[in-house]
Amino acid sequence: MKSPLVLLSLISAVLLSSPVNAAKLQSWNFNPTKNQLSITTDSDVKPQAFLINNPTRIVIDLPQTTFKSDTIRRNFGSAVKEIRIGKVDNNTARIVVELAPGYTASPDKLVIKGESPSNWILNLAAIERSDNQTVTDGEEKVAIPVTNNFTFAGVVPLNKEISQLDTEIKRLMSRYSSLSPGMFFLDMETGEYLDINGEKIFPAASTIKFPILIALFQEIDAGRVSLSETLVMRRDLMTGGSGNMQYGRPGTKFSLLETATRMMTISDNTATNMVIDRLGGKNKLNQRFRSWGLQNTVIRNLLGDFKGTNTTSPKDLVRVAALIANNKLLSSTSHDKVMAIMVRCKNRSLLPAGLGKGSVIAHKTGTLGRVLGDAGIIETPSGKRYLAGIMVARPFGDARARSFINQVSRLVYGYIEQPISARQP
Repeated sequence: MKSPLVLLSLISAVLLSSPVNAAKLQSWNFNPTKNQLSITTDSDVKPQAFLINNPTRIVIDLPQTTFKSDTIRRNFGSAVKEIRIGKVDNNTARIVVELAPGYTASPDKLVIKGESPSNWILNLAAIERSDNQTVTDGEEKVAIPVTNNFTFAGVVPLNKEISQLDTEIKRLMSRYSSLSPGMFFLDMETGEYLDINGEKIFPAASTIKFPILIALFQEIDAGRVSLSETLVMRRDLMTGGSGNMQYGRPGTKFSLLETATRMMTISDNTATNMVIDRLGGKNKLNQRFRSWGLQNTVIRNLLGDFKGTNTTSPKDLVRVAALIANNKLLSSTSHDKVMAIMVRCKNRSLLPAGLGKGSVIAHKTGTLGRVLGDAGIIETPSGKRYLAGIMVARPFGDARARSFINQVSRLVYGYIEQPISARQP
């Protein structure tokens, strides 16, 4: 079987600019282990889906979603023979899941569920082997239900988009026209959210260390790794950029706890490479990320990755935050240890600069010449919790990106912290 990962670099290469107000297919991923197809667009869509026979296939149309390319085909074998991505016309993208001969699916057991207006999941567990398939003349087309009771990351019910903030921040964006931001914020109490280019793919920079840390603590929970074990700093893992371990001697020993702490608090790149190596390398981590439902988070090279080949999106980073905030990935003990590390992040110049006194933020920043980002979990003095992810592509070294993030953080904090009764309907 070929790899189920649809390379995001390939997708981005074949998706071209779309008309105003049209969505673009950001990424798609089929997970054979879960028998699940995930579809992500860069803005809101309302899919339409059908089950068609001769041969049996599931057809998903994405209206007002452009796809300007030859059809992409991926073979998977087993129950799913092939997945094709193409277009019906210039304004409708189409995904076709063709089942292998001898397999069928009952339309009353199929459903497409929305995680958000730009992320949809088709669970293919209803596919089953049928040795006595009935062959009929022509094509029978049966509608598949599409539910839009959005539950972000499967754990936080989405309520409504915060129109007030959307307007204010887009006005702010017009004043920073040289910047290209993406962001996703989610109020854990009310389910209100702000999504502006939340699925946009950015160079991850050091924000990639956030999901790496969670993967590490999953291994600790599984008993395969211990925080007290010793790691040896090898020359091939030492690198420049942020952190001070690079100035030590090859062969120096560090506890895993100290290594992971330096990775997060001072964003040490050498420490990060040591953790990646301990966890079995980038491919194993990428498989882990996909199992969490992350569509845009991929490690392609060890840190420092100064060319920005490792990728993520603001919404992916918030997905990780939502899963750990709701105890879906870690034990309570590991959750507490992760939070204790992340609140010690030394870089306070991005999201923290917009928070009120007494707020607590567990987060991870990322900095490259052409991108700046920050993501994490915030608790206000009144006890409200919200999740934040923001990335900004910028002209090389442009300090206005930091100012922009500060102002966005201040606007979101001000909205969340006010009494719910005072929020605009």
